[in-house]
Amino acid sequence: MRPFLRRSLRFFLGFLAACLITIFVTFTQYALWEWANRGEPMLEVSSDQVNGFAYSAYRRGQTPLQGIFPSETELAGDIDLLANHTRRLRTYSSLENSAVVALAGFRDMEVTNGIWLDQSEEGRNEREIAAGIALAQKYGNITRSIVGNETLHFGRMRLPDLIVALKKVRQATGKPVSSAEPLYIWERNPELAQNVDFITVHLFPYHEGVPVESAVGFTLMRVSELRRKYPGKKIVIGETGWPSRGAVIGAAVPSLANEARFIRGFLAAKDTAQLDYFLMEAFDQPWKVKTEGWAGQYWGVFDVDRVQKFSLEGSVAPDQRWHTKALFASGCAALPIFLMMFALSGWSFAGRLWLAILVQSCVTALVLGINISTDYYLTGRDLIALTALVIATLVTISVLLTHGYEFGEILFKRRWERRFTPLPPLPPGKEPFVSIHLACYNEPPEMVIETIESLARMRYRNFEVLVIDNNTADPALWKPVEAHMAKMDANFRFFHLRPWPGFKAGALNFALKETDPRAEVVGVVDADYVVDPDWLSCLVPHFVCAPDVAVVQAPQAHRNWERQPFSRMCNWEFEGFFRIGMHHRNERNALIQHGTMTLVRRRALDEAGGWSEWCICEDSELGLRLLRRGYDTRYVDVILGRGLTPADFAAIKSQRFRWAFGAMQILKAHLPALLGFSRLSLAQRYHFLTGWFSWFGDALQLVFVFASLGWSLLMLLAPASFNLPVASLIAPMLGFMAFKAALGPILYRHAMRCPWRDIAGASLLSAGLSHAIARGVFAGLVRRKGSFVVTPKGWKKKGGWAFVSAIREELGLLIGLLLCAWLIAGRMNPREIATQAWIAVLLLETIPYWAALGSQLAAYWRTAIVLRTRSSAEHAPCEPDSHPCGR
Repeated sequence: MRPFLRRSLRFFLGFLAACLITIFVTFTQYALWEWANRGEPMLEVSSDQVNGFAYSAYRRGQTPLQGIFPSETELAGDIDLLANHTRRLRTYSSLENSAVVALAGFRDMEVTNGIWLDQSEEGRNEREIAAGIALAQKYGNITRSIVGNETLHFGRMRLPDLIVALKKVRQATGKPVSSAEPLYIWERNPELAQNVDFITVHLFPYHEGVPVESAVGFTLMRVSELRRKYPGKKIVIGETGWPSRGAVIGAAVPSLANEARFIRGFLAAKDTAQLDYFLMEAFDQPWKVKTEGWAGQYWGVFDVDRVQKFSLEGSVAPDQRWHTKALFASGCAALPIFLMMFALSGWSFAGRLWLAILVQSCVTALVLGINISTDYYLTGRDLIALTALVIATLVTISVLLTHGYEFGEILFKRRWERRFTPLPPLPPGKEPFVSIHLACYNEPPEMVIETIESLARMRYRNFEVLVIDNNTADPALWKPVEAHMAKMDANFRFFHLRPWPGFKAGALNFALKETDPRAEVVGVVDADYVVDPDWLSCLVPHFVCAPDVAVVQAPQAHRNWERQPFSRMCNWEFEGFFRIGMHHRNERNALIQHGTMTLVRRRALDEAGGWSEWCICEDSELGLRLLRRGYDTRYVDVILGRGLTPADFAAIKSQRFRWAFGAMQILKAHLPALLGFSRLSLAQRYHFLTGWFSWFGDALQLVFVFASLGWSLLMLLAPASFNLPVASLIAPMLGFMAFKAALGPILYRHAMRCPWRDIAGASLLSAGLSHAIARGVFAGLVRRKGSFVVTPKGWKKKGGWAFVSAIREELGLLIGLLLCAWLIAGRMNPREIATQAWIAVLLLETIPYWAALGSQLAAYWRTAIVLRTRSSAEHAPCEPDSHPCGR
């Protein structure tokens, strides 16, 4: 009964903790939304009646540029809505949407009718003037006409021609006429003022970079200046207002709150009551992005869907839809957070809280991204950019969550359920026979002989060593090894194969056929490894005590790395996976098997069909096949052998390309089993699907580099058609990338007690390999077969061209990104948030290429300076001399 009560209590406490964490995190997220959108105090206007609205009637998908016009029913709906707020409208064209005049007349609304003039189409001006005259003659609610809108400002017509048009309309209609222009046109053209019955001026403090706090006073001051220049002349403000979105111009910042602040301040000003004005404008007009840029869409008091953007009373939140977004983000995150918190009862409370906050942050960022399409008026090109950014956000989130889970397990898990250690040696008569296979190709003979000598020094006695040299053409490389093996005991055998198919896997399969029938365990070691005398003594007992164990893996480690910067970088970059990632995977029996320091049960290897010669990562592929057959794998984190680090940056790039290529081969071959029916557990599927997320992230990073370069060029070459991506989506992605970059160093420091300078070096190398990994991923996805390239070990002096050649692609992309960032900063407003965010993206994307350059410099730095840090062995959790097998 007591065990039942204990289990019930644990279940209840786990359930309660999961509920508390879920409630706390989701409610905190909502509270942060509320805090970020707290209303800003500003002037209030008691009446929502305004003198007049500038009115363009187009809705989503409608544009005069393509001849797509609203229906009369839609126009009537607009007039009904605006009649609640004003008695006067200003239109812009007499040929387009002319039904507005009659519809306004039915509601006793006055119309200042517009006559659009330009030279874009022959005869268009004559037809426009005729239509304007006919409307003014027919409808009494047209009280005056505005002939031309910023016609001189844009150079659409010469001043004498405009004066002729003004006189023609005045004479035909008998009603007052004017032309609408910015202030400077009226100041420079007194002749125009003499030929109009009233001056229609456009006043936009936003366009002049005036801060919103001074904008109303600035507007009224401009009206006073115009009155002093033309005393006795009636002044009409044809357009004035403030955009709710757009580019920052000087001190003028477009936002919903600033639009409300300007409109309220203008309406509340004591001089406004004596002004004849039209607010710019009634409704947002998305089509204007083609002619006026980003801000041109967002001048409306109502949005394009005819929803009032803000009230004239009370506070104004920066995001009017924050409540819906916050609830949606909390609702989407609540169930995943609860299930994860309940499942991770073995973590500390702080660890579960950390992961819950991370999940909620990711969901919130995704909700922000999804809502961009409703918060902004996006063109087809914008939607392409948005889709790309959402995909980038999803990839970043996926990588971040997998890293966050690994981070949390390493830092916050109370104890490992599957932590394997070296076992005591077996008695001599009980030792299973082990066959060790060493495959080599074009390797320095002295290095291979050193490995053979280390195998001969092992304390384990019941073993054989098969050295298979496959396809080495130069006798100077393989003959010395053959001669040395001839001097060894009978259990050391040498084979030279040429030609031989299947790369390393082919050589290992040949070794299987030559293996002593007594062998129960097969060991594989690389040609550059010096093994510990107790390698077999420590690990073989795992096969004896657990019949279902198919693989026992020891970590890869290195020697002779302490005195050269690049070798140090390689050592610590490799160790990160074996000190962190392998523990994480071992906990759920989801090891990545490696091709050195690995032991495999002979029977399991035969059942699985040997090594796969179609895959250039035959070791990892074999491990997955064994897991699919239900076998257990074990990781013993004790250094029992040390190899050499790659010779240079080109060598490790080649190695990482091969690994990424092979990983994609494995993924393609085993995807049905990972997603469909197989003996793999859910945890194993998770690790083998998400374990390569980082590499997919590198691949997509390369895609987005090319996309960013292309989009930047399009913005520079065709700024009217291609706009800056939305900063509110870029910002979370930048934050997540920075956050992800910080996780690795923290884990290194915690798990390996690695000095900070070596953490920096390992991080630099890891970032520098991103391009090679990306190329490997794409090659592996597209191509079926790859070539096994041996990773060179040992330094060889090279010329200057070799320095550039190894990183020529990285240098090209680095120069391209920096050039685009420089051009964007020079051609666009650097004070605009969207510009700053895009430049930040371009500069962030340069990091892997700067890292590649730094790694190449380190590889060429051969100065033998002994850095004052402890060796790799000093940082290992268990020293070879102190492990249970030590003598």
